[in-house]
Amino acid sequence: MQLYNWKDIAQKEMAPGIRLQAVHGEHMSLAHWNFEPDADLPEHSHPHEQIAILQEGRFVLTVGGESRELSPGDVVVIPPHVPHSGRSITAARVIDVFSPVREDMRD
Repeated sequence: MQLYNWKDIAQKEMAPGIRLQAVHGEHMSLAHWNFEPDADLPEHSHPHEQIAILQEGRFVLTVGGESRELSPGDVVVIPPHVPHSGRSITAARVIDVFSPVREDMRD
């Protein structure tokens, strides 16, 4: 068993106002994002299936050209290769699950 606690995992700044913590298994990655208010997540895509869960705050997510304001507890499935972007309205925390492993998020 591998046991982690978010408080023990270093945060890495991925873009202005966006910090990442990540844990990786053999076949998937788990990401914990902290967004400052009004932080922009640029449009991007990747070959990974992604499930995003808004834990706290308000966040606008755009997937494949469709935008939605998320509330805490909302869960979004993002298929591989679909362009997506986002913007925090308030400070926000997001949990993402990726499959396969996001090698680009390893230290």
